[in-house]
Amino acid sequence: MTYDAQTSRPSRRLTGAAAVALAATTALLSGCSSSDAGDNPLDQDKTAGDAVVVGSNNFPESTLLADIYGEALKAKGITVTYKPNIGSRETTYGLIKNGSLTVLPEYNGALLAYLDPKAAPKTTEATTAAINAKLDSALTLLEPAPAQDKDSVTVNAATAQKYHLTSESSIGDLKSVAKDLVIGGSPEFQTRQQGLVGLKDVYGLQFKSFKALDAGGPLTQAALKQNTVQVADVFTTDPNIRKEGFVVLQDPQNLFGFENVQPLVYKSGLPQNGVDALNAVSAKLDTKALLDLDAQVQLDKKDPLDVARAWLKSAGLD
Repeated sequence: MTYDAQTSRPSRRLTGAAAVALAATTALLSGCSSSDAGDNPLDQDKTAGDAVVVGSNNFPESTLLADIYGEALKAKGITVTYKPNIGSRETTYGLIKNGSLTVLPEYNGALLAYLDPKAAPKTTEATTAAINAKLDSALTLLEPAPAQDKDSVTVNAATAQKYHLTSESSIGDLKSVAKDLVIGGSPEFQTRQQGLVGLKDVYGLQFKSFKALDAGGPLTQAALKQNTVQVADVFTTDPNIRKEGFVVLQDPQNLFGFENVQPLVYKSGLPQNGVDALNAVSAKLDTKALLDLDAQVQLDKKDPLDVARAWLKSAGLD
């Protein structure tokens, strides 16, 4: 179905246990927000007619970016269907590769780490080139935005105070104390190079244990606040970092690389005016703007679709 200002649309928010349940079951049931059987993005049938399917991973910023992309496409007269909160990259990459999705917000460094864990490019341009060398031939990356949102190793206020950690401290400063700390993150963080694998290989960190939570969302934030975990993977544009007094540690070895927001596209599903529209979005979206948009959604509890529409209007892209 197609969603616009006058019609109903899937819920953009996941909270608490719902997020965990969805992450666990998305490989089976990814039609997470619609009761229509034909809306399941795991169906092998490709997009009907000329509709463009814009999907998102299961964390708030991805859903917000999907709304920005979808509304920018609608402004060019393109019919759009949304598939929000599908799951992690391990699921969504397969969906866009087979054409079940047409457009997906991505982060270039994280996507490259998924495609080629050994790659270590030194520039944004080199990151894009390295992705293109590994990307499925049905897919293409459009222009990257200046906006970046990295994974990070973040400690709560109590842990920062106990071990004298500041925003100038390095991830490596945890080496002698990691054995006493519980780290939390999405289930995939446990096995990713940009996760526990890289933290051990690059920084020599061996934590007391790992707690599976969500992708930097409310479960992760609550666990940090309650000291259930002392360290967690939190996205650097998360406005809760400042609000809760969390401390993001520096990454001098560049484990988390470049993380520019960049649209990933199923080539045959997006017309040229859609490509131009998404490239125009990337040209306008910087980190400051993304942090402000995230704060409106995550702190002010505004509907991400409304936030997306307002930003597109302010940027002259509606």
